Amino acid sequence: MQIEEILSKVDHTLLKQEATWEDIEQIIDDAIKYKTASVCIPPCFVEQAKKYAKEKVKICTVIGFPNGYCTSVVKCLEAADAVNNGADEIDMVINIGWVKAGLYDNVLQEIKAVKQACNGKLLKVIIETCLLTDDEKFKMCKVVSESGADFIKTSTGFSTGGATREDIKLFAENITEPLKIKAAGGIKSLKDAEDFINLGAQRLGTSSIVKIVKEQE
Repeated sequence: MQIEEILSKVDHTLLKQEATWEDIEQIIDDAIKYKTASVCIPPCFVEQAKKYAKEKVKICTVIGFPNGYCTSVVKCLEAADAVNNGADEIDMVINIGWVKAGLYDNVLQEIKAVKQACNGKLLKVIIETCLLTDDEKFKMCKVVSESGADFIKTSTGFSTGGATREDIKLFAENITEPLKIKAAGGIKSLKDAEDFINLGAQRLGTSSIVKIVKEQE
């Protein structure tokens, strides 16, 4: 697989709490140079990043992040604020406790509400696979497929584990079109990236792939 194809599917990500604007500038510069799908950054930088990027790369941000347990009203406000600030894509974290309690209707309604708040922008739904059973993952494939969201995403990268090949295979076998798949967390090599793409992921959330390409130059 050509490196350009891999890079075109990468959401070049920097979500560390200690990230500064200078750090964000650097990943935007790199994303533009290497033609990644987007940069995924904290909400507080979205407005400044949108102006800096000058439409040369998509701006993605996160809401309900990383724990997912703020209220639906707050998530909708976060999404609307991010879009108003210029975000092109929104990655939201579900209420994992609701999944554990079997409250799938609540999860569905929340995703639908956030999708509406996104005002037509892409919505990716993070289900934090490392905290779910296979049955819960299966049910979430159905919920997210029904929700109108654009992507189902494995992980925040801030919990006990990231994307696995098994989870991407499970997603691919259980979602329905037009829902797509984003693998995130723990993608540390070009082999990882290629494997996830071959298994069905159309996006990769990672900070490593661009770094690897830069080191090889």
